[in-house]
Amino acid sequence: MDLHILDHRLRVTSICKNGLVDFTHPLIKLIFLRNRTRCKFFSLTETPENYTVVLDEEGFKELQPSEHLQVEGSVWLPLNVVSNGNASSSSQAVGVTKIAKSVIAPLAQQHVSVFMLSTYQTDFILVREKDLDVVIHTLEEEFTIYREVGGECSAVLSQEVHNGFQKNGKEAHQLTVHPVLIPLNHFCVMSLDPDTLPAIATTLIDVLFYSNSPKEGTLPSQDQDCIKFFSFSLIDGYVSLVMDTEAQIRFPADLLFTSSSGELWRMVRIGGQPLGFDECGIVAQISQPLADSDISAYYISTFSFDHALVPEEDIESVTAMLQQKRNEPAC
Repeated sequence: MDLHILDHRLRVTSICKNGLVDFTHPLIKLIFLRNRTRCKFFSLTETPENYTVVLDEEGFKELQPSEHLQVEGSVWLPLNVVSNGNASSSSQAVGVTKIAKSVIAPLAQQHVSVFMLSTYQTDFILVREKDLDVVIHTLEEEFTIYREVGGECSAVLSQEVHNGFQKNGKEAHQLTVHPVLIPLNHFCVMSLDPDTLPAIATTLIDVLFYSNSPKEGTLPSQDQDCIKFFSFSLIDGYVSLVMDTEAQIRFPADLLFTSSSGELWRMVRIGGQPLGFDECGIVAQISQPLADSDISAYYISTFSFDHALVPEEDIESVTAMLQQKRNEPAC
């Protein structure tokens, strides 16, 4: 298999809910006006706490400094696993499970923190730019590694990173087993032709920017057993949408498409308190047991918490699996 280091330098940011009004103009520009921005990697995810925005340096220039904007201090690089010439595709219902043992677990063992973004098309593993040498050295036996620069793709030669290389010298430590929440929402992972974005513009703006304003004649809050989660990504010309079925019915069915099975997904939300960015192994804790049981999963990290989506029919076994893991004695 091949591992591609994509030609994007990314920033991970958070916009607080009461500050969204300060950013609606640049966000609308980044979502709908592709000809007015050079941004090629954009993802916006709403959770109950905030909006997580992951975007490249061109897109980041659109966000003005504000007390309502938090910026994680690192530059992140997206990795993508390519098998038989095709990106590891979540539309084949494998998602992060396919790369749990070959990528996620080895990086966790080397204390490399990752930020995951699964989309309808593929899975992006974001690593800090400063950790790239460790990443290459850790994964080079399993993968042929390529780096994309300026539209050109070239192989990364091992000697390029071995000079002066040192493994992360941190001692192994007992990982924190984080609590999980399993809301009752049913989720869809979908896509659409980016040329049809104008046709859903009013609905998308309403869902993204006015979801916290109850419509006339409706109750002001969601079911307490459900959570607000909506993710929109526009990456290298491909659109991905993750939404619950309540949001889905607001969109024209003939414009959105999903896998042929049309399956629904349930969420496992990881973290009782905001997770931060420095702890390693959080993704591995969830993805490895799922891989051992051959359970498909999408995985979306956000500024505060992580979220795994598993097939609806597997949620009971996943719940039991995670409960058993919490009850295991510490090594």
